[in-house]
Amino acid sequence: MIIGVLALQGNFAMHQNMLSKLDVPSILVKYPHEIEKCDGLIIPGGESTTISKLIDSHGFRSPLIEYAKNNSIFGTCAGMILLSSTEANDNLCPLNIMDFSVIRNGWGRQIFSFTKEVTIYFSEEVKYLATFIRAPKVTTISSSIKVLSKLNNEVILLSDGMHLASSFHPEFGADTQIHNYFINLVKVNEKINSLRN
Repeated sequence: MIIGVLALQGNFAMHQNMLSKLDVPSILVKYPHEIEKCDGLIIPGGESTTISKLIDSHGFRSPLIEYAKNNSIFGTCAGMILLSSTEANDNLCPLNIMDFSVIRNGWGRQIFSFTKEVTIYFSEEVKYLATFIRAPKVTTISSSIKVLSKLNNEVILLSDGMHLASSFHPEFGADTQIHNYFINLVKVNEKINSLRN
């Protein structure tokens, strides 16, 4: 298994470090053809406007949308925005891969960054110290979305069974629980794909 981390801008190196803690091989994806080498992909936090523009200028949009049909993607913070179906504007055009919408910087500007212990509902409840930095706030979700965690009744971690998105930064700190959950999603979807073929 190889997990790719989209390395156009943002915290890609920190995600690669988390994957190394799990002994999961990874590559930094800088060109569209490199996506084909990956069993799963992480879109990191960073500047959502910049990443959106680089996705288009580097020819990533169509390959990412095609890839997402059969492979798992994990979007964190800016990556969450890009996975969403939020309405496009002049500065940002999401990929419409998951059926939910957000508002950018919904948890406040950078000076309002914070860390908070939250409860995540995997197969069992787990505690997690989540770091929020200019985090998006989820505004709508469809029936296809499973909510995995909330803070102050706001959705902060969600999945559609194939893809995963978090409004916070799970690459901060040493806790690998969320990255491990994503790896298991990748494995499950690999099995589903092998059965189809």
